[in-house]
Amino acid sequence: MTPIPKAPKVLDALIPLVFLIVLLVLTIKIFGTDGLSGSNQIVLILSAVVAGSIAVFRLGYTWDTLQDGIIKTISSAMSSILILFLIGALAGTWLLSGIVPAMIYYGLQVLSPTLFLFAACFISAIVSTATGSSWTTVATVGVALLGIGKALGFEEGIIAGAIISGAYFGDKMSPLSDTTNLAPAMAGTDLFTHIRHMAKTTIPSIAITLILFFVIGLNYKPVGVVEDVLIISDVITSTFHITPWLFLVPILVVVMIIKQVPALPVLLAGALLGGLFALIFQPEIIARVVGEEGSYAYLGFKGVMMAMYGKISIVTENVLVNELLVTKGMGGMLNTIWLIVCAMVFGGIMEESGMLKVLAFAIIRKVHRVGSLIASTAATCVFFNITTSDQYLSILVPGRMFADVYKKRGLKPENLSRTLEDSATVTSVLVPWNTCGATQASVLGVATLVYAPYCFFNIISPIMTILYGYLNIGINYYDKEEELA
Repeated sequence: MTPIPKAPKVLDALIPLVFLIVLLVLTIKIFGTDGLSGSNQIVLILSAVVAGSIAVFRLGYTWDTLQDGIIKTISSAMSSILILFLIGALAGTWLLSGIVPAMIYYGLQVLSPTLFLFAACFISAIVSTATGSSWTTVATVGVALLGIGKALGFEEGIIAGAIISGAYFGDKMSPLSDTTNLAPAMAGTDLFTHIRHMAKTTIPSIAITLILFFVIGLNYKPVGVVEDVLIISDVITSTFHITPWLFLVPILVVVMIIKQVPALPVLLAGALLGGLFALIFQPEIIARVVGEEGSYAYLGFKGVMMAMYGKISIVTENVLVNELLVTKGMGGMLNTIWLIVCAMVFGGIMEESGMLKVLAFAIIRKVHRVGSLIASTAATCVFFNITTSDQYLSILVPGRMFADVYKKRGLKPENLSRTLEDSATVTSVLVPWNTCGATQASVLGVATLVYAPYCFFNIISPIMTILYGYLNIGINYYDKEEELA
């Protein structure tokens, strides 16, 4: 008979975690923002080796058991991987068709440098709330806003921080968001109770964020000047056929998302429509990208295919515009997907062996007050974002762990669901090897550690929920009749 594995001790679980953190700090120091190109992936694999060795030789797990856990964890990330591929394809055809250049062109006409950061955050928040998807918001509106901001002379880190702050507000508050539905399901409350309760912390957090971006915009001295903006606008219009008709594609994508069409069909439709509009509006651009002669059908097919699967760049006489007119297609997402798979290998071993749970339970035993319970929940969610590299696991596991604890303390489940979102959902994008952090860095072309200091909403949210806990503000308790029920 197969022997029953031992339960891990806290020290067993800490060894691979400390190993991971030390090596990541070392590789970040050596490779800097290039860690996504391979060093972070190797660190995660080596950390998985350490965790697996402890699980097999110390705890008595078989490799087959651990492998099943790895496969299960990777399977949970497959939808994210497929979405990443389609985002790459969409970015390619939207550049080739002139959709993103049109967004940049019209955005430059209406957004002033003073209000740009405020507007970028606000627009992202509105779009993300309407669509329920931070990933789609960043990959479409966010890419255009990044181009506008760079044209106006802002540093890419602060632009990305404004975009992501707004996008994750919508990811938290939209009833269409998967995390907004997942958190109350794990905590045991209903969707709209969860959203109403979450608004108590989320509205102040986004208000502070918008004020910060407004103040920074008033005092920021971007290197771009009005003349530069005019030059960039002229280069775009002389290179592409810019027309409002191009906005039909993003409008259709937004409508499909609002109608709750699943993300994969929406992104595929958006990519294919982008290719169709490229054939209609930008035949000269297609010919430049392909770089050879041939029939219209041949050039169109090859150009659209190249935009979907690989890197394309459209060269103009302006260096800054050239930086805006580059996309990597599906192939550009491979480093991110490689990182996600490696992270899932490490997370799968840690969860299957019970090491993650033993660390979390060690925290729970030391909790006595409401404030410390909420703080411990938030810390556990952040911990899971770092160790499992997946925001869904960071909601699922702590949600299951803390549900009974909250009930025994007389706290209604919406307190738990709010804390899960205030900490797990928003901090996932701040971790370079998390699926969210890796994805947004890849989509925007801005390293996670470059934009993270400017993601004010994502930083403020967990602090706000912990503060509410310690000050006993906005906490819902069971009354005696409800406790008896």
